Amino acid sequence: MHRIIAAVFSVALMIGSASASDEVDVMRTIRKFIDSFNKGELNTALDICAAQSAIIDEFPPYLWQGATGCADWSKDFDAYAQKNGITDPKVILARAHIDVTEDRAYVVAPAHFTFRQKGKRSTEQGSLTVALQNVANGWRIAGWAWAKR
Repeated sequence: MHRIIAAVFSVALMIGSASASDEVDVMRTIRKFIDSFNKGELNTALDICAAQSAIIDEFPPYLWQGATGCADWSKDFDAYAQKNGITDPKVILARAHIDVTEDRAYVVAPAHFTFRQKGKRSTEQGSLTVALQNVANGWRIAGWAWAKR
């Protein structure tokens, strides 16, 4: 009986360790995306989007999807920002809730978005929800949504 309990405990530890490792890798992918956004270099991080992606955000057309979803969102965000005098956009994520099941992950993080609009500093509280898939070359963003609070 003690051997069975020890074996179950050992397996639980191994699963927990793999999950913790996956969580670190998942957040590394999301942080790469956010860091690139904050530096104004989002195009350098578009390779972390899955082959097919879907994005929901608060500016028109509100939904981007397909093979060019991330790139289209980036292009439209730049155009929206320019049209509305938005500069210096930055996102700071708080501690995230992370679920990882096999090759899929779900992350929800409270977020603080700051920017200047026509020179005036603005802030927005929201949350970022991200779905990821682990593929041959690592975790990729399959979809994400921004929600204002």
